[in-house]
Amino acid sequence: MDLKRLSKDAVPGALAKAERYRLLNEPVMAESICLDILAVEPDDQEALVTTILAITDQFGTDAGQHMARAQELIPRLTDEYARAYYGAIITERRARARISAGSPSLARDWLLEALRGFDRALALRPAGNDDAILRWNACVRTLERLPAAAQPLDAGDAVILSE
Repeated sequence: MDLKRLSKDAVPGALAKAERYRLLNEPVMAESICLDILAVEPDDQEALVTTILAITDQFGTDAGQHMARAQELIPRLTDEYARAYYGAIITERRARARISAGSPSLARDWLLEALRGFDRALALRPAGNDDAILRWNACVRTLERLPAAAQPLDAGDAVILSE
């Protein structure tokens, strides 16, 4: 069967629907809608971001495969800050999926990688946008609660956490 093509006039409404499906915890439906939007507007930044987030909402199932799919979309973001920020979001959500799966020690490295990404985003953030700070702080607090966080950090980690 062939997919039916969305009209360009329907894109704003479809974006709103995709966001609603994400809020309803139906990320597969949200992703599908975004793929329909991207078929007619391949550079739509809001649809790309929503697709990335919808894919990361699915990390509980097959995180590795979903992570690769989400990361493939990052280069299509036109803003350098967005590439850094959403790249870090992908990594942070992978860590949180590991924690939810009962593997907190495996999450530590993912959280540290997310901190590096949020640090890059902080250097690029637009004035008044502290989203990367909020995510940074959430990652640090999560690290502090992990059993592995009590272990000594290596020198590279200590530099990151001191910033």
